[in-house]
Amino acid sequence: MSSQKKRPARIEPFRHKVETDPKFFEKSWKKLHDAIREIYNHNASGLSFEELYRTAYNMVLYKHGPALYENLIKTMMEHLQEMRRSIEAAQGGLFLEELQRKWDDHNKALQMIRDVLMYMDRTYIPSSKKTAVFDLGLELWRDTIVRSAKIHGRLLDTLLDLIHSERMGDVINRSLMRSTTKMLMDLGSSVYQDDFERPFLEVSASFYSGESQQFIECCACGEYLKKAQRRLDEEAERVSQYMDAKTDEKITAVVVKETLTNHMQRLFLMENSGLVSMLVEDKYEDLTMMYNLFRRVPDGHSTIKSIMTSHVKETGKSLVTDPERMKDPVDFVQRLLNEKDKYDNIISTSFANDKGFQNALNSSFEYFINLNNRSPEFISLYVDDKLRKGMKDANEEDVETILDKVMMLFRYLQEKDLFEKYYKQHLAKRLLSGRAASDDSERSMLVKLKTECGYQFTSKLEGMFTDLKTSQDTTQGFYAANPSDTGDAPLISVQILTTGSWPTQPCGTCNLPPEVLAVSEKFRAYYLGTHNGRRLTWQTNMGSADIKVTFGNGSKHELNVSTYQMCVLMLFNTADCLTYRDIEQATAIPPVDLKRCLQSLALVKGKNVLRKEPMSRDISADDSFYVNDKFTSKLFKVKIGTVAVQKESEPEKMETRHRVEEDRKPQIEAAIVRIMKARRVLDHNSIVTEVTKQLQPRFLPNPVVIKKRLESLIEREFLERDKADRKMYRYLA
Repeated sequence: MSSQKKRPARIEPFRHKVETDPKFFEKSWKKLHDAIREIYNHNASGLSFEELYRTAYNMVLYKHGPALYENLIKTMMEHLQEMRRSIEAAQGGLFLEELQRKWDDHNKALQMIRDVLMYMDRTYIPSSKKTAVFDLGLELWRDTIVRSAKIHGRLLDTLLDLIHSERMGDVINRSLMRSTTKMLMDLGSSVYQDDFERPFLEVSASFYSGESQQFIECCACGEYLKKAQRRLDEEAERVSQYMDAKTDEKITAVVVKETLTNHMQRLFLMENSGLVSMLVEDKYEDLTMMYNLFRRVPDGHSTIKSIMTSHVKETGKSLVTDPERMKDPVDFVQRLLNEKDKYDNIISTSFANDKGFQNALNSSFEYFINLNNRSPEFISLYVDDKLRKGMKDANEEDVETILDKVMMLFRYLQEKDLFEKYYKQHLAKRLLSGRAASDDSERSMLVKLKTECGYQFTSKLEGMFTDLKTSQDTTQGFYAANPSDTGDAPLISVQILTTGSWPTQPCGTCNLPPEVLAVSEKFRAYYLGTHNGRRLTWQTNMGSADIKVTFGNGSKHELNVSTYQMCVLMLFNTADCLTYRDIEQATAIPPVDLKRCLQSLALVKGKNVLRKEPMSRDISADDSFYVNDKFTSKLFKVKIGTVAVQKESEPEKMETRHRVEEDRKPQIEAAIVRIMKARRVLDHNSIVTEVTKQLQPRFLPNPVVIKKRLESLIEREFLERDKADRKMYRYLA
């Protein structure tokens, strides 16, 4: 069975030749030309746009597109030239109004012409790569009107003059300005930028350069900044009203450069009103304005930070190195805290809590606090002052706030271990004398130190609190085991201090009164009987006593005194008059302590229970002492303190420093061993860097000391030097 191939379907071309009128183009164009004239003359209402569209359609269809396009250009040019003459003839303020009126006419005409020639726009123009009808009209307006010889310069000058008038305080027609600049934007971004924006920015730069120079000669810094801020606000508002939004960033950059960047150093360093003056006088508003304005300037914030840092360092240095300030440690630290509060407030209020400024402030404080090697001692004395009983008008919340502030200063200390030494001494005195204001506050401070430095830092301090609790239980146990001792014998409360936890110093023997000695020996026997392998050493320099006294005038009082003072006073039970030598022989109290003890008993007004002859501030070997029978006091209980220097004496200071240096040696060695154990081989500089990094939370080790500890470890065969490179060290397992 055979099959026939099907032929594909084919559409035959239209063979009938369409006859056209030879004058078709001339007739059709005349119709369109007359319509365009009517459109420009505002007589479009009588036109049939459907008929006009069909006419233009046929012209393009019959290949008259090129001629139609060229004739359109000529016709629009004729109308635009007529418009140009009208605009050029407009005088003064009418110039922009006439320009705007003609622009509106041209725009409306263009929209109608575009509708009529829509078919040409869609077919002929894309295929021949010509400019679309509407865009063509804009280009012709640009070249014929905006960039014509007589209008171009006049338009720019008029716009710039109006802007200048507005800057000088005059009111201008913003609506007209807005429509004029919008016309330029509609003509293309390059027209707006080249014909208006670029000259506008150049003229603005010149204006603000002159104005800023004038202002800076006569204004204080704060006043100048207010003027600069006002100009920035004005320009931002001006752009929002009648310019392209993209101009905002550009004009802001011009104003910032001319008013701020070019005068930055002079403004900051202005005498009596610059940055330093603002910081000193707490001018928060001016500082806020400066911070916000110079955020826009390259290196603006870093320059403010640098000047602030230099000022804080200079102020702090003069504070910590002033000999007068060092006479009162509490006032010394209080001034540091006041400075810290001052700049914290400035940074939070004026500098938006900027971390960069906070870090700069911290580094400044760390720099000058460590210039004074007594800062650790003074900070500890300040805490001691705040945690002692008798702190006026302070509740626990106030104390907590103060402790938090002190911890800020503590963080700046490089010698935290030295602070620990002093803090341990002061804490011991508070606890043993019963002068701690609040157990909660004391423990709160320990928690803060522990959080900051770790358990090792506070373990011994916590041991002191444990000892006090244990001592209380032990004393109760002693009296429970010896009920007969609660009669006429003195009652004793013993604090048993663990060696190592407390800052005890070697104490010379002191001859206790027989009544007290008998009870203390009984306690020793009881304690050693219940605790094997322990040794008790009485620290008589750290105790206190309450004794009842009847004076010659019949007045009776209870005196709270130190153990040394008790030993002296008890001697007067059997003698009316005693010389300094007699007292020294009978008590065996160290001379320095005995003199301070006698000064406090005989020379302090209102607490002079003894009388000294001859009457003088100094105690000499031949001075005689009597009970002051005329002693009176409104209080039944009288506390007699010991005349003491709050700060350490020079020898004590040297001793403390020496003990700290000795304590550091094993810590440095331990750090070296830890590092070398992990690294096995390391060069000298790397060891110094690593050791410093590890020990920095406690203290800043001296590279010379690190070198000596390395030598010591080599001698003890923990390390050895590399035979080829003497700067390399090897760990010996």
